[in-house]
Amino acid sequence: MAFARKRLRPFHAEPPISPSLATATHGQILRTLIFVASALLLLAGVLHSTARAQGAPRGAAAESGFSTFVSGLWSEAQARGVSRQLFDQIFSGMTPDMSLLKHSSKQAEFVKPVWSYLTGAVTASRISQGQDMAKRYGQVLTDVERRYGVDRYVVLAIWGMETSYGQMTGGKNVVRSLATLAYGSERRDFFRNELLIALTILQQGHIGYGQMNGSWAGAMGQTQFMPSSFMKYAVDYDGDGHKNIWTSIPDAIASTANYLAGYGWRRGETWGYEVVIPSGFDFSAHEPQTGRSFPQWAGLGVRRADGEAMPSGGEASLFLPAGARGPAFLITPNFRVIKSYNNSQAYALGVAILSDRIAGAGSLAAKWPTGDKPLTTAQAMEMQRHLNRMGLDAGKVDGKIGEQVQTAIRAFQKRRGLTPDGYATVSLLEQMRSHR
Repeated sequence: MAFARKRLRPFHAEPPISPSLATATHGQILRTLIFVASALLLLAGVLHSTARAQGAPRGAAAESGFSTFVSGLWSEAQARGVSRQLFDQIFSGMTPDMSLLKHSSKQAEFVKPVWSYLTGAVTASRISQGQDMAKRYGQVLTDVERRYGVDRYVVLAIWGMETSYGQMTGGKNVVRSLATLAYGSERRDFFRNELLIALTILQQGHIGYGQMNGSWAGAMGQTQFMPSSFMKYAVDYDGDGHKNIWTSIPDAIASTANYLAGYGWRRGETWGYEVVIPSGFDFSAHEPQTGRSFPQWAGLGVRRADGEAMPSGGEASLFLPAGARGPAFLITPNFRVIKSYNNSQAYALGVAILSDRIAGAGSLAAKWPTGDKPLTTAQAMEMQRHLNRMGLDAGKVDGKIGEQVQTAIRAFQKRRGLTPDGYATVSLLEQMRSHR
């Protein structure tokens, strides 16, 4: 296609944007839009760079800022009894491990179904090793159970869940990890306090700096205590003058039992049972926070899945981790004590089931609804927003389906005449989308 040749004119800068585009040429309008778009992209880049710089310094700036952070830490460490000599020995030449900040802000793509979690938690190998450890440390477990009143199999299960019986305790230096997180993470105050406690533990001589290893977040030893938990609950069971949860298995076992006892473990009671719910059961009358005695549950037609009789004492509440179509459990206050170790329903259930399997129980009787498609994190957040919009308090929109969200889901299900089991599904989200 041929174009008519235009006479060239001298180049002039475009005039300022006119108050009215009605008189502007097409070229002026196009160049103006390009200019505005470029300016917006440049501004976005500057803001992004500024946010990164404020949130997590990099390179030389990170090391310089870290040195300032360490200098400002000394007065607090001194107030807690840490010597200048130990402080300087620890921090001399230390640099932050900025890779840890990726862990602290990482968000899972999917809300993992409970059955997927349990598949990785309650394995044949972990059961077998737990049974071996029950025999190897039988005398220690007997004494610890008598002293603290905590079920030995629960202690073994926590040990297995946390570090596979000491095989995976973490290879990060706890002080460096905590110092990095206290310097650059979003939870600076929390990690700063844990760091100061870790320095106190070193000052007391329970472990050496080079041996104080753990997870990227500072959880330490055979059963992964944070420093604050160590200070409250660690026990020198073997009597060598050191509370050594890193290499002394008796100390680790006793410390874990002491922790659970400190959080209110009820001596002589179970964590709960898998149960069979009768047909026609009225789920709306039984909120998870409401406990009933075991004889009362039996009177409602609920029975243990293993065929044994319900206990004559104690109380429990109904727990449906995968809704009314999945396995059902009666859980006692001891289940919540397990949850204090890790604030996750799936974790607590993993410990509970693993403890039973180590003790010789069989697998669950009911099947999981494995055909259900899991919510993505984005979908879980959308569900929380819908619930909050409807006045059903689902709490902070964080993509985590915990007890508060499940309570809100049950309220929504009651409104819609659905089975109020608190189970978050894609189909339920679709109903919330259409609800006005």
